[in-house]
Amino acid sequence: MHQDFFPPGIAVLTGAGISKESGIDTFRDADGLWSRVNLEEVATLEAWHRDRKKVLDFYNETRNLFRAADIHPNDAHKALAWLEREYEGEVTVITQNIDLLHEQAGSKRVIHMHGRDGEVRCMACGTVFESEQDLTPGSVCPACNAVGELRPNIVWFGEMPMHLEEIYEVLERCGLFLAVGTSGEVYPAAGFVLHVRRHAPRAHTVELNLEPTGNKSLFHEHIYGPATATVPPYVARVLKHGWK
Repeated sequence: MHQDFFPPGIAVLTGAGISKESGIDTFRDADGLWSRVNLEEVATLEAWHRDRKKVLDFYNETRNLFRAADIHPNDAHKALAWLEREYEGEVTVITQNIDLLHEQAGSKRVIHMHGRDGEVRCMACGTVFESEQDLTPGSVCPACNAVGELRPNIVWFGEMPMHLEEIYEVLERCGLFLAVGTSGEVYPAAGFVLHVRRHAPRAHTVELNLEPTGNKSLFHEHIYGPATATVPPYVARVLKHGWK
């Protein structure tokens, strides 16, 4: 009796390194954003409760700077979108970035574990909606009319990442796990490769990064260099020959 064959899934974890090549500063580099501001004053729930105007002004300014710049998906983003289009199985991008460069490149299955730029959440009713407007302490929720309860729908320090249950399900059914442009230092994302090794033991794990990370020993394969130089040829190889 004929049985349908479903190719194993591909899970791709992306970090700040892939977007840096499009012109978005990483947060943790020596000259990154956290070297210029105190994160406890602008990127925690406590800071928002303490001084909403300061937190929202920082968010508005940072977002507007990103949008004013000439920022577009780069060849690495485009290669991952190409992989999703051409591969017969499931390809899921799990990104730590809040930018929409993966979507702009054409990727359809994107999970934003730290939230998405352009989304707003009401702390009073929990409604999430898209908005391009700057937020102020006087902003009104369109769902419940609460005043001053709107915040960017992004994960601040001390908060749990989003969609973890869905992410772990993707990891457990993958046959190939790629980590692209991520430091491997921030949990829970830093533990994803170990989760794959434990729960999808047949999966092949590949690190594509500027330099080795602390998780190097958990990857079967290591490819070092800029994402724009390493991801496109690796995707071409997978589509032509597979990964083993």
